[in-house]
Amino acid sequence: MLKRILILGASGFIGNALYKELNSYYDTFGTYFTKKGYAKNHHFFNYNLSLGGLEDIIKEVKPKLIISSLRGPFEALTETHQFLIDLIDKSNCRLLFLSSANVFDTFEHFPSYEYDKTLSESIYGRFKIKIENNLIRLPTTKYVLARLPMVFGNNSPRILELDEAIKNNKPIEVFPNTIINVNNDLRLCQQIHYIINQQLSGIFHLGSTDLIHHFDFIKLIIKRRYNKRAIYKQVYTTNQMRYLAVLAKENKLPINLLFSYTEILNDLTITKKDL
Repeated sequence: MLKRILILGASGFIGNALYKELNSYYDTFGTYFTKKGYAKNHHFFNYNLSLGGLEDIIKEVKPKLIISSLRGPFEALTETHQFLIDLIDKSNCRLLFLSSANVFDTFEHFPSYEYDKTLSESIYGRFKIKIENNLIRLPTTKYVLARLPMVFGNNSPRILELDEAIKNNKPIEVFPNTIINVNNDLRLCQQIHYIINQQLSGIFHLGSTDLIHHFDFIKLIIKRRYNKRAIYKQVYTTNQMRYLAVLAKENKLPINLLFSYTEILNDLTITKKDL
């Protein structure tokens, strides 16, 4: 019997990419909020964070794994994940939570590894830390905590914003003092598929094995994807270098699932001649 998986936020960029990746291999279900086109799909359930109803969806689907790719108001998200963590603790089910490099966004001078202490100055980062701290109180076998760097993709919000900026000659925000690593939807989904298939658990950092300045990475995308000049708005959040980079030290994936930021660039740089 196929393992049953429920993806929360399966109509979003990453959630939908995961649904497409896993659907052929597992009995996969998802939730959607506003996007049309899912109402007639019996594997999708409408779910509104503010109205609730998640317990009924879980009772109907009976998943063995819940993947959380939810977005929304932080307070409602925190309550929802506390409900999920309590449920996982008492049932034969696991939770895969997509977190962010922002849980380390205070740190200067070095990138972050799986078991480094989290510390954030941003509201977003502190929200992710709160859920992480509750999650890691569970037995390790019950959860996967996947921390993601900036995730790109040809249809990702970040790339669509660049498309729009280039087309309309708008300034593009860049962070010269921020050092990052990156991922994209296709490679991320392959990594998560492997983690699920191998029944791995614990904390994983899923990004490129090397680092680059944010400004440099965006300039490379612009040069190779559009072959046009761009207007940049340089944003300095700090006078020091800041790392938004999550590297793997303890829980490394096989070499065929590792990649450099250059490989991500290659995936993104189909020249847009119409822009």
